[in-house]
Amino acid sequence: MAPRSSSSVWPAVHEERRALIADLEDLPEDAWQRPSLCPGWSVHDVLAHLVDTARTTRLGFLRGMVRARFDFDRSNADGVRKHRGSSPAETLEAFRSVQHRTSGPPAPRATRLVEAVVHGEDIRRPLGIVRSYSPGAVDAALAYQAKTSVKLGGGRELLDGLSLAADDGGFRHGSGDEVRGSTLALLLAVSGRPVRDDELSGPGAGTLRGRLSAQLFGNH
Repeated sequence: MAPRSSSSVWPAVHEERRALIADLEDLPEDAWQRPSLCPGWSVHDVLAHLVDTARTTRLGFLRGMVRARFDFDRSNADGVRKHRGSSPAETLEAFRSVQHRTSGPPAPRATRLVEAVVHGEDIRRPLGIVRSYSPGAVDAALAYQAKTSVKLGGGRELLDGLSLAADDGGFRHGSGDEVRGSTLALLLAVSGRPVRDDELSGPGAGTLRGRLSAQLFGNH
């Protein structure tokens, strides 16, 4: 598939931010502390992370990495602490204020789509919220993650010897034992997120689940 053009990335990101704001506006106070799909982070923490990355500039990113001694996880944790408001309402208001920003860490533009969709699901799935994403945004995010190393936040090594086939669209990637699923489920799996057993099928599904489990276990 053709990559999503740079000019179309930010409007899609802004729409995803708007949709997440709408989903969280009436969230009960106790739900904000529910564990997200990101190990060790609550729903509230993930939203603070989204505020942090939206406010990040290239220079700010480098300064943050220096303060964190070039430990990416530590830098992310610092950003969450910095932008996690004293209440969920305060953090949500901060997220609302950055909805239309076009800044971010020094990384390919497609990473903003990955963040918008994957972190959106990190929050929504534990809360039982379902969103119908733009197929183009999810396809572009999956295409990027499938070719990007795990060390850089992607899932290329997870797919060694496997092929992906979306059963809700035309996305295809790789060669080898086939793994089928919705484009969103494939994106989450390739991004190192847990998915239900019934979301993946095909002769390569067991292999991908095993690799994903090993990666998730290793992150704890």
